[in-house]
Amino acid sequence: MSGYRYGEYHDGPDPLAPPYDVRAALDEMGDAILSGSTPLDSLRDLLRRGLPGAPDRRGLDELLREVRRRRRELRERGNLNGTLERARALLDKAIGQERAELFPDPSDDARLREAELDSVPADTASAVQQLGSYEWRSAAARQTFEELRDLLRREVLDSRFRGMRDALANPDPEAMERVRQMMSDLNDMLDRDAQGRHTQQDFQQFMEKYGEFFPENPRNLEELVDILARRAAAAQRMLASMTPEQRAELQALIDQTLDQAGLSEQMARLGEALYARRPDLAWDGSERMDGDQPLGMGDAVSALEELADLDRLEQSLAQDYPGARLDDVDEAAIRRALGRSAVDDLEALRRIERELEEQGYLRRQRGKLELTPKAVRRLGETALRRVFDSLDAGRRGDHDQRDAGAAGELTGTTRPWRFGDEQPIDVVRTLVNGVRRGGPTGEGRVSLSVDDFEVAETERRTAAAVCLLVDLSYSMALRGTWAPAKQTALALQALVASKFPGDAVQIVGFSNYARVLQPEELAGLEWDMVQGTNLHHALLIAGRHLDRHPDFEPVVLVVTDGEPTAHLMRNGRSWFEWPPSRETLELTLAEVDKMTRRRATINVFMLATDERLKEFVDEVARRNGGRVFSPSADRLGEYVVSDFLRARRSR
Repeated sequence: MSGYRYGEYHDGPDPLAPPYDVRAALDEMGDAILSGSTPLDSLRDLLRRGLPGAPDRRGLDELLREVRRRRRELRERGNLNGTLERARALLDKAIGQERAELFPDPSDDARLREAELDSVPADTASAVQQLGSYEWRSAAARQTFEELRDLLRREVLDSRFRGMRDALANPDPEAMERVRQMMSDLNDMLDRDAQGRHTQQDFQQFMEKYGEFFPENPRNLEELVDILARRAAAAQRMLASMTPEQRAELQALIDQTLDQAGLSEQMARLGEALYARRPDLAWDGSERMDGDQPLGMGDAVSALEELADLDRLEQSLAQDYPGARLDDVDEAAIRRALGRSAVDDLEALRRIERELEEQGYLRRQRGKLELTPKAVRRLGETALRRVFDSLDAGRRGDHDQRDAGAAGELTGTTRPWRFGDEQPIDVVRTLVNGVRRGGPTGEGRVSLSVDDFEVAETERRTAAAVCLLVDLSYSMALRGTWAPAKQTALALQALVASKFPGDAVQIVGFSNYARVLQPEELAGLEWDMVQGTNLHHALLIAGRHLDRHPDFEPVVLVVTDGEPTAHLMRNGRSWFEWPPSRETLELTLAEVDKMTRRRATINVFMLATDERLKEFVDEVARRNGGRVFSPSADRLGEYVVSDFLRARRSR
């Protein structure tokens, strides 16, 4: 009988956790979007900072700092000429041991041997090649020289196959023959794959035979090629990072070692195949290593391989190239560089990006990231909630109502349902009618017919035609009032949609011309870098909106930071003049008078204190009877929403 043990899950995030609530993330993005940032830029800023309300999760900026810290540590850890230094030390040791053996011998053979040792070149590679045929008198010197050869063999192979140094710790002829056979089989497998004849079974058989040479445990040929190509490219960069003298000396040692091991042809064949399959890797670059500790070839290649990973990680984490997405970040590379916790942090950030799209807040249109209507509604609700949070709830009344309610006030009476009725069903009266007509069935159910349904009588509430005129001129951006104006418009739109669904709201933006703005357009709208504050055109458009709703109560709200400096001419073109011309002021005030005749009160929210602007709005108030407000930018939404609610309550 099999048993089970249950314990805490440690391998990453909780797989049973509920879906991530991205509304807080959207709210943070919304602040940047309403200030003029694009959805893409605001998303990148959010991902750089990290998850809102999750201080234990790192953002891209912190991950970038970790990557750069790790790269600095690697560069300061050691230098690249460790193999050369160890080879020179072993060579000097072998020669010294041989001289010590020859010194007591008075024979001519001993003197000839000493002369041969004196002629050994200073270059390590040439010295090793010359002494390869030397017959050592000293057993200790012979052993040291063999140790040098073993060192070179292990380091050269370890620079191409990670872990080969440990696999050849005690080399023998059979072990080297196995390495030669492995490389031959590997090259044959790559050739078959290039011809389209490779199968996964071929790879599995290869790994079963030679798995000890590949501690990374690749799952398929592509993973194996990626591992070997990255290491081969790092080996090339190691040579390129040395001085010309060091590079020539080490390259000669590598060539000699491969020749002696019978691996030159197979290694060259492998290098060509890897380069052909991964030419995208940095094969020709160089790195700066400033540490004091000499690194062997294998360790130096590993360090340069990790530096290449870190360079690629830095580029992908920066997300500053066209079309950048978090899916571009290599999860395996970030795991190797920063550990499992960094993978979890990255997945949490990816979840934000993914959930914003999957939950319908963001969409990609022709490569461009855009807000959806659902996201715009959320921004409006958030703006409205912030407005209400700043109000005195005890004095203002119940403003935190989330549902729309019925279309009219209940009178307490009911009547039979008729086709087309929108009033709420009176459930109690409907069930009573069903029971009276047929009574309950044997299963305790009530059978209903169309004649049984009754609806609650309502008394129609007064609806309002709301016009919010928002200044889009460049001065709004210069004064820092542009984002509060957009937030106010979205808040008013959300308020009307939720609390007063029967009202007809229209938002009009105006600069040199005026135009009707949809909520989806308003969220990502930028200010107009043009001259002109054409309130005349905005009032014309607002008047047409009021005329389309003659039975609605008219509400006109104007948000501006400047006096009118443009008007619409008879040919439909805008005319700008500053200081404002008499014609501009007269035409604008004429539209104000028309609003007055429509019984529409114009309330002006003045975001600047210029004397000319004050004179103009005072004249508007005198002609129309409306009120003038001068709120600070951060309280604009509070003033506008409060004034609208006051007007609705007064009716």
